Amino acid sequence: MTTTGEEDTAARGGPLWWGRRRSAAFDWSLGFVSAVECAVEGVPFAQDAGIPVAVGVVFGALAGSVLVVRRKWPIAVVLVAIAITPAQMGFLMGIVGLYTLAASELPRRIIGSLAGMQLLGTLIVTFVQVRQSMNRGSLTLGDWFVPFAAITTSLGLTAPPLLLGMYVGARRRLMESLRERADSLERELQLLAERAEERAEWARGEERTRIAREMHDVVAHRVSLMVVHAAALQAVARKDPEKAVRNAVLVGDMGRQALTELREMLGVLRSGGSGARVASAPLVAVAAAVVEEGEGPCLEELEELVGQSAAAGMVVELLVEGEVRAYAPEVEQTAYRVVQEALTNVHKHAAGAKTRVRLAHRVAEIAMQVENGAPPEVGSASSAGLPSGGNGLVGMRERVVALGGVFVSGPTESGGFRVSAVIPAS
Repeated sequence: MTTTGEEDTAARGGPLWWGRRRSAAFDWSLGFVSAVECAVEGVPFAQDAGIPVAVGVVFGALAGSVLVVRRKWPIAVVLVAIAITPAQMGFLMGIVGLYTLAASELPRRIIGSLAGMQLLGTLIVTFVQVRQSMNRGSLTLGDWFVPFAAITTSLGLTAPPLLLGMYVGARRRLMESLRERADSLERELQLLAERAEERAEWARGEERTRIAREMHDVVAHRVSLMVVHAAALQAVARKDPEKAVRNAVLVGDMGRQALTELREMLGVLRSGGSGARVASAPLVAVAAAVVEEGEGPCLEELEELVGQSAAAGMVVELLVEGEVRAYAPEVEQTAYRVVQEALTNVHKHAAGAKTRVRLAHRVAEIAMQVENGAPPEVGSASSAGLPSGGNGLVGMRERVVALGGVFVSGPTESGGFRVSAVIPAS
């Protein structure tokens, strides 16, 4: 089966091989006109051939009606047109058939061969007809007119439909190619949109985890110290009123600090950061705004952090090695949070254990280590009623790894616990 490309065969809506009903109606109309033309031309053909006129009319009508199948069998239409050319029939069928053939998807060599056959047939028939007319005296022009008329007529009946068909076929193929490319681009865009939605969902999940980790760091340490001080306050309230007052002051100060940090973070989350960001801003922007506008902790506050743990009854010392210098905000905040969470874990799981905090400033990195010994009494950690969600070490590891650092934690040989982290300086 050959197609001219005029109709999209994938969306058939007409009878038989026609893609549309109007295409079928158009071809039947052309076939009827061609049959009438060939039937009329069959009268002089029958007279010249010495056969009954009715036979010539029927023959012409049958030959001309072949134009109906031009879309399905364009080669057959052109061959019939070539065959009845000597009978001086089928001019419309020859023109339309050649156009349909040129616009089809057939190989160029087949189109060229059939077009050459039709050109040659028309040339010969025209040459003979003009020569006979001159011999009968109908034409009185010179001998030069015979080849001129033959060549002009044959080219006029062959070249225009051939060139027009080739142009229409090329244009149709180009449109189909562009349509396929547009469909392909639409599918790619849809796929990219789905992937972007998946990445956005993944990013939202990551930022939820990050914000939850930030909230945990802010709340867990302060509240843990408040619980420790509250337990101490309960124990010494009657024996040492002055110490009880100091513990009460510390609890109040820590509570106010925790509320301040929470208020700053929640304010950023509520407003989405700066004026350009709104409540519906992506969590990535919100998390970045927490660091930028929330003014997160830095290494300068590390001594105060250790002092708060010491005030809560922990035996803790801070050792700083190397030349102190400033780092990127995210590096300092991560280092601070690692030490903070490690001290919180000591309060929860090894209350009363001696603890050492080491901070080393190196050329291209900063290292920190929090190590505690074994608790003096088994079960003392639970006396203060401090809950543990089991996410502290996971959060520390995620923070450090996100900056390209290394995090190691585990028990020591002496029965204590050690947390170590190394973060690149840039």
